Amino acid sequence: MKIEAVIFDMDGLLLDSERVSYACGREACEALGLPWREETALAMIGRNARDNALLLEGLFGDPRHVDAHAAEFARRYEALIAAGAIPLKPGVTELLDLLDRLALPRAVATSTSHARAQFKLERVGLAARMHAVIGGDQVPQGKPAPDIFLAAAARLGIAPANCLALEDSNAGARAALAAGMQVRMVPDLLAPDADVIAAGARIVPSLFAVIEELA
Repeated sequence: MKIEAVIFDMDGLLLDSERVSYACGREACEALGLPWREETALAMIGRNARDNALLLEGLFGDPRHVDAHAAEFARRYEALIAAGAIPLKPGVTELLDLLDRLALPRAVATSTSHARAQFKLERVGLAARMHAVIGGDQVPQGKPAPDIFLAAAARLGIAPANCLALEDSNAGARAALAAGMQVRMVPDLLAPDADVIAAGARIVPSLFAVIEELA
């Protein structure tokens, strides 16, 4: 199928941020005396703030703890963003350079809120290289529902079937597949699930493999 646009996830795909987020979440729990479980943290990858709040409420048992954790997490995480402590993933600059040469439009479809996503992308110099940024707070349903990828395709004016979606999470890959896009998954903290592979997502080791394919 013809590729007319590329739609990127952000955390774990463009930015090497999932480990930083994981550490901030754990440290926020420790500071507040709240429980922390790795399985809950991993289940949050690729999900929006609303869905993650429900996961944390199940862990903490009280929605007030969720609000306190969110505030403590944000304080720690946004300080690291501002300090430039979140690097790009390998191949990001090279892939964007190729998209410039090919004149292919591109967008970010991230479960992160739009304001925080813009802050992060601006801090690492990527905001100006994207034609659209869709945040998880701008669509009715988060990943694995297809809403955010459909919104990104609509913003670019490209049919979903002609979009290449790049993801690192299973929730994100499921969302892009449900949107009818071509999907490449570059695993970060999570290995690809069998259903994601069976549904047609192609697993690649890095963004350099995407560059080779497009070139």
